[in-house]
Amino acid sequence: MAQRASKPSAADDASGLVDAEVHAETFRHVREAHRSELIEDYVELISDLIADGGEARQVDIAARLGVAQPTVAKMLKRLVKSGLAQQRPYRGIFLTEAGERLAAESRERHRTVENFLLALGVDADTARRDAEGIEHHVSESTLAVFAEFVRRAQDKR
Repeated sequence: MAQRASKPSAADDASGLVDAEVHAETFRHVREAHRSELIEDYVELISDLIADGGEARQVDIAARLGVAQPTVAKMLKRLVKSGLAQQRPYRGIFLTEAGERLAAESRERHRTVENFLLALGVDADTARRDAEGIEHHVSESTLAVFAEFVRRAQDKR
């Protein structure tokens, strides 16, 4: 199906309102990012807990995310069903190869965004918190620009 080129109208210029198809696609992208961000946060945290202490337990995940254990249990079932994690009775949760890959990708996006914000002069605490939200919504092309900006800023030092 061919996409129709978006033509700005007088209303587009005056109000900033974009073509309906473009607008709808933007919101589809945001909804998809919202769907995946919770999964990415969980696998990244599970990976970090395993690296730090050898295991990821439901109680530790709940404490770090500030949610109830039943909420964590529901998400862990979703991760297992998605092939991102395995639960072992009395041993906690472990990531599959696909889960580890997703955790590493999410962690790298976070680092890139955080380093970009730091290079702009944002304080470390704010950069860490803001990167947590931005990392899930930023495109690969924008991430590449962020990384290049950071590289150039470091080269100038």
